Amino acid sequence: MAILTITRLGHQGDGIAEGPVFVPRTLPGEVVEGQVTDARLNAPRILTPSAQRIKPPCPHYRTCGGCALQHAHDDFVTDWKQGVLRQALSAQGIDAPFRAPHISPLRSRRRAGFAGRRLKNGAMVGFHARASDVLTAVPDCLILDPALVAALPLLQDLTAREGSRKGELALSLTLSEAGLDLAVTGGKALDDPMRARLGEWAGQSGLARLAWDGDVIAQSQPPFHTIGRARVTPPPGAFLQATKPAEAALQGAVAEAIGTASQVADLFAGCGTFALPLAESAEVLAVESDAAMLRALDAGWRQAQGLKRVTTQTRDLFRNPVLPEDLARFDAVVIDPPRAGADAQMRALSASRVPRIAAVSCNPVTFARDAKLLIQGGYRLDWVQVVDQFRFSPHLELAAQFTK
Repeated sequence: MAILTITRLGHQGDGIAEGPVFVPRTLPGEVVEGQVTDARLNAPRILTPSAQRIKPPCPHYRTCGGCALQHAHDDFVTDWKQGVLRQALSAQGIDAPFRAPHISPLRSRRRAGFAGRRLKNGAMVGFHARASDVLTAVPDCLILDPALVAALPLLQDLTAREGSRKGELALSLTLSEAGLDLAVTGGKALDDPMRARLGEWAGQSGLARLAWDGDVIAQSQPPFHTIGRARVTPPPGAFLQATKPAEAALQGAVAEAIGTASQVADLFAGCGTFALPLAESAEVLAVESDAAMLRALDAGWRQAQGLKRVTTQTRDLFRNPVLPEDLARFDAVVIDPPRAGADAQMRALSASRVPRIAAVSCNPVTFARDAKLLIQGGYRLDWVQVVDQFRFSPHLELAAQFTK
């Protein structure tokens, strides 16, 4: 047995002791005991607890892998997440003012991905334990909107009917303003009898929409989301910000960052999270590689009232970035890349003369790398803001303003 002192937290929220040895669900300053295997101590006994340690509020915390930091005081988690971003910027030689963070409230997650496994008697639906294929039911989850929690028996019923004991269903459930929107992947191949069964089940369950491996089986009404003045119906399983309060916080930060711009390019635009609200005062070019998401954005814009022109362009910005000469007509650019960042597009932006850039990111490391490119191109990082919509997890979103 080893006795270790935790010196810091890693980027995934694990405590780190000298070695390094990774110890989950521990905090800096704690002394722990346990068996170390492959540089991990997975079942620590806390000998000296931190003053920041609290009793985890969720009854599923010990077995569920959905949360990693419920054992820490909220203020500690917020400071730590801001520290992760500050450290990533510092590693690139960047210092910037930090604005007050946004923290989404509990029970506000409007989308979640569950796993479903058929059992000998019934089915199990829930989240995986960390680094494991063991499933944990989460009927009292603290982060999910109550409507998602209330739908768990429906997911169990569907899994028992159409799941397999040899594999798992991936169940992406989103709360739309018209009701529940369920997209299932990883299941059996559709045939006509199965399609009929699923359609009947969806109707009885009151879902707004059911999709199976991307094929819409049933839709009682479009599962829309209000974005600015528009109603948008995303394709099945499409990306949305996890909570509505976080979406509003990011939209507000982006609007402030672009200022009074009248011509805006929205890169990695998705279904229009930023493009549609910005169209209330600016003409917008929305660029995205997923054509289905752009069709949803365009349909929402066409049906809305009082918006300025929004044009869409399907384009792979990793292989075919918008070049400086094509950016010259814009007063501002919004860019919200995936976790990998956007090296090629950031290099093109850094060489442009666009006066203002609103950057959104879900990865502090790639954001800091991309920020360095912009700074080398003559931009100033005016401020950053952490947006924490993944409570109790190591993940964070952020928004930032750059000016030339």
